[in-house]
Amino acid sequence: MSVFLQPIYTQTVGSGGAASITFNSIPQTFTDLFLKVSARDTGAGTQSDFQLRFNGTGAGVTTYSDTVLYGSGSSAVSSRHSGTSVIYISGVPGSSATANTFGNAEVYIPNYTSSNYKQVVIDSLGENNATTSYLFIDAGLWRDTSSISSITVVAGVTAIAQYSTFSLYGITKG
Repeated sequence: MSVFLQPIYTQTVGSGGAASITFNSIPQTFTDLFLKVSARDTGAGTQSDFQLRFNGTGAGVTTYSDTVLYGSGSSAVSSRHSGTSVIYISGVPGSSATANTFGNAEVYIPNYTSSNYKQVVIDSLGENNATTSYLFIDAGLWRDTSSISSITVVAGVTAIAQYSTFSLYGITKG
C-alpha cells in the first residue's frame, strides 16, 4: 500500500504573534490528516500547551479527552484529561526557554471524515537547548461523529510567536 502526503495549507505567524490559527474548509477528499507544527509561545515560562479544537468547538464543550505520556530523559509521567474542551499539544517553548528555539509537534488524525469518534495522535518535543527537554506522546479523542472541516490551534498562555509555522497535509492511501 502506498501513502501520499499532499500539502493543503501552511500558515506562518507574522509580526506581533497570533492568539490562534485556523484551517477552514478542509477538503473532505483524503483518508487522514497530518499537521506539522514548529512553534513557540510568547508567554512567560519555559513551556506551554497549545489547545487543539475541531469545527469551531470551544469553551463549554466537553467532548474531548486525552492521555499524555511524557519524559525528560530521567523520569516519565502520565496524565489524563477527560471531558475537556480541547486536546493539548504539549511542550511548546515559552519566552523563558532558550531564545529562538521552537518546539515541534506532529498531529495525526485518521479517518477524519468518518461518522465515528475521531482519534488524534500527537507527538511533540519541547526544545529548550538545555540539559532537560521533554518528549510528549498524546492519544486524544474527539467524541463527535461530524467530519472535521476546520482545525484551530489556540495559544496556551499569551500568543503563538512570530515565525511559528503550521502545515496541514492530506493523506491518501492507495
